[in-house]
Amino acid sequence: MKKKNGLYFLGFILVIIFIAEMIGIQSIPVGKVRISILPLVFAVLIGMVLGIPAFRKGVLKKVYAKENVDFAGKYLIFIMLPLMARYGADVAPKLKEILSVGWVFLFQELGNVGTVLIGLPIALLLGLKREAIGATLGLGREGELAYISEKYTLNSPEGRGVLSLYLIGTLFGAIFFSVFAPLLLSFGFDYRALAMSSGVGSASMMTAASSSLVAMMPENESVILSYAAASQLLTSFLGTYTMVFIAVPLQSFMYKLLTGGKKNDKTRAA
Repeated sequence: MKKKNGLYFLGFILVIIFIAEMIGIQSIPVGKVRISILPLVFAVLIGMVLGIPAFRKGVLKKVYAKENVDFAGKYLIFIMLPLMARYGADVAPKLKEILSVGWVFLFQELGNVGTVLIGLPIALLLGLKREAIGATLGLGREGELAYISEKYTLNSPEGRGVLSLYLIGTLFGAIFFSVFAPLLLSFGFDYRALAMSSGVGSASMMTAASSSLVAMMPENESVILSYAAASQLLTSFLGTYTMVFIAVPLQSFMYKLLTGGKKNDKTRAA
């Protein structure tokens, strides 16, 4: 990366973070449902809009220079590692709490393989090839991003798949969950079950879902937030093992079965 372009790149990132934090969490009422939009969503939106070729002029042209984009993709894993370490540090003091929440939280971890069972066939039908491996291993959050990055690198077809899902989840996931959770509540689902299901392994999605539930049932705020946090913690802890020991072998078997064992490019098999 050129030093001058790198400075522009760093300054651009800091400005986007500042603007997103100044905007803060915005809650939009839609009928009985409140859609919570987090600063993370605004940051991604600003970065995407300014990256449109028509806007890439002057300083922005230097910010979105190819070497900057390549650098960001190549070293994104180093940004994720501290987050992975924090998950581990959060889990250790609360192992007793995790073990006491019951088998219901453990049972929901089986849902992590749903992206493989349902998403992989659909992705292949839509024409994706090796990209489907990265896009359907899970929700494409930090755990999947770290795994795919380590095994294939983010510049591979698998890496493009998981990175695309990561960005889509960041942009639309929080909005979807902030609508979907209260919608199911209006259909008669138990708020505790919805709070538990909020912990899907994504902090932004969990916050959006639980905040929307709290907005509709403020009298149960402590229960909703505690169930959502416990579920999120458990998913972050067990989700990695579910991915490595269940989802990855299952995906490898299904990919070979659905593609007839043929390789679609020069990357190594799953």
